[in-house]
Amino acid sequence: MNKAKQILLKALSSPDSRLDVEKSRKLMNLKALDPLKPFYRTLDTKFYREGREIPLRIYFPDSESYQTAEAVQKGDMTDNIYPVLLYIHGGGFVTESVDSYSRVCRNLAKHTRHVVVAIDYPLAPEHRFPTQVEDCYAVAKAVFADRNLLNADPDSITIMGDSAGGNLTAAVTLMARDRGEFAPPRQILIYPCVNNNYRENNGFASLMENGQDYLLTRQNMADYLDYYQSSERDRENPYFAPLLAEDFTNLPKTLIITGEFDPLRDEGEAFAAKLAKGGNQVECHRIADGIHGFFLLETFHPAVKKTYEYINEFLETEGIQD
Repeated sequence: MNKAKQILLKALSSPDSRLDVEKSRKLMNLKALDPLKPFYRTLDTKFYREGREIPLRIYFPDSESYQTAEAVQKGDMTDNIYPVLLYIHGGGFVTESVDSYSRVCRNLAKHTRHVVVAIDYPLAPEHRFPTQVEDCYAVAKAVFADRNLLNADPDSITIMGDSAGGNLTAAVTLMARDRGEFAPPRQILIYPCVNNNYRENNGFASLMENGQDYLLTRQNMADYLDYYQSSERDRENPYFAPLLAEDFTNLPKTLIITGEFDPLRDEGEAFAAKLAKGGNQVECHRIADGIHGFFLLETFHPAVKKTYEYINEFLETEGIQD
C-alpha cells in the first residue's frame, strides 16, 4: 500500500474512541442517497417472523428476470431460470441497511447475472443475538422452500454476506446443517467476522497489526460485539461466533475473501482452514492492499474487480466486467 493512502487511512481511523451508534448510522446511511437508485430493477416484499416484519429487496440483472419474478409474485408459477444470491449485509450488526447496500446489491445482480435477495434484518442494540441469526435463517428457509417467493431451484441458490453479514451467513449454514430443514449448496463470505473476542490480543496477528490504522479498528469490533450479545454466554455459541464450532463437516462449498490490511484477515483464513479440515470444498483468497469494507467500492476498483473474478469463477458464471 502506498504511503499517502496509508497516512490518509490512519487519519480517518480512531482506535481509542468508543462507537457512537447514532453517529455511525447517520454516516453509513449517506450511502442510501444514490442518484441511480430509481433506475435499478427491484421488487420490495416482506417476510414475517414472530409477528415482526422483515423487509426484503430483490434486485434483477435484466428486465426478463424482473418480469419472471413479477409473474411468480402474481401467482403464475413460471420457472425462474436465474440463479439466486441471498445477500446479508455487513455493518457490525449495528449499522447499514438494504437501502445503504443498494448499489452493492445492484452491482452483484449485474456482474454475476444472479437475482439478488437482500435481507433487511433488525439491528443491535435494539435487537440482540440470536434475533438476527434466526431472522436470516427463517428468510433463507423460505427462499429455499417456498416456491411462491421466487420459484427458484434450491441448487441454484447461494448465501452470501460481508463482515457481520459473513458471520450471519456462516451461522445460517451451520444452523441449516444442524436442523436439517434445508441444505444450502454454496456460501460466499467476504472478510467475515467469525470470532468472539476483540477486547485484547485474541491470537490472530492481523487484529493487532491492522486494528488501528485501517478504518475498522479493534475497538470498533469490541463495541460491535458488546452491542450484539444478549449476555456473555452468547460468546461461546457457534451461531454467535462460527469459528468456535466443534463440527465443521457437511457444510456448503465455500468461497472466503479476506483483505491484506483487514484486522479480520486471519480469523477468516482460519475459518477457511477449519472448513477444509472438515472435508468441505473451500477456496480462500487474500486481496492485496484490501482493507475492511473494500467490497463496497465501485466495481472498477482493482480489489473489487479481482473479487468479482473469484466470485464468478466460484459461481461458474461468466459475469460482466466494466
